[in-house]
Amino acid sequence: MESGWRRERRRLWQECARLVAELNIDLPFDSAEFVARLARRRGRHIELVPIHARSATPCGILLSTDQADYLCYAVNTSPLHREHILLHEAGHLVCGHTGPSTMDAVPTALLPHLSDELVRRVLCRSSFDDAQERQAELFASLILHRAARWRPPRTSAGAVTRLVSVLRGTPRPPLD
Repeated sequence: MESGWRRERRRLWQECARLVAELNIDLPFDSAEFVARLARRRGRHIELVPIHARSATPCGILLSTDQADYLCYAVNTSPLHREHILLHEAGHLVCGHTGPSTMDAVPTALLPHLSDELVRRVLCRSSFDDAQERQAELFASLILHRAARWRPPRTSAGAVTRLVSVLRGTPRPPLD
């Protein structure tokens, strides 16, 4: 007999896999272009907002107003992590998640120019105890996995140097 936890996990995987399969993912993958297409599909402006996350602040935030959605993502992290954060926040939009309608969840020092009256929804990427956070995290992971499978092989200067050394018959430099 399947436990409730396993059933929920299987349902989450199936739902996220269905959502990702329905998306048109261009190759090579570009997360900013993906978000732009998502905005066009939804008929609603999405603005990317780079932030400097600190240990006491979330590394990603989805903030919605009447006019637009704002995807805030940490820039002081690795490129892969930035992309994952951005896709996580976009996942909240694709999945139709809702959150509190106040700025209580967002430190005012992070976005001081937005008042409580403007904000309709705030989702912060800080904990994965919540089902919506787990779904957004899995959504981002599946998008990146799908994009990585189809990325063309990278050519690096090291590979070219190795190829030239083989053709010349000289000792090969070590692999990168």
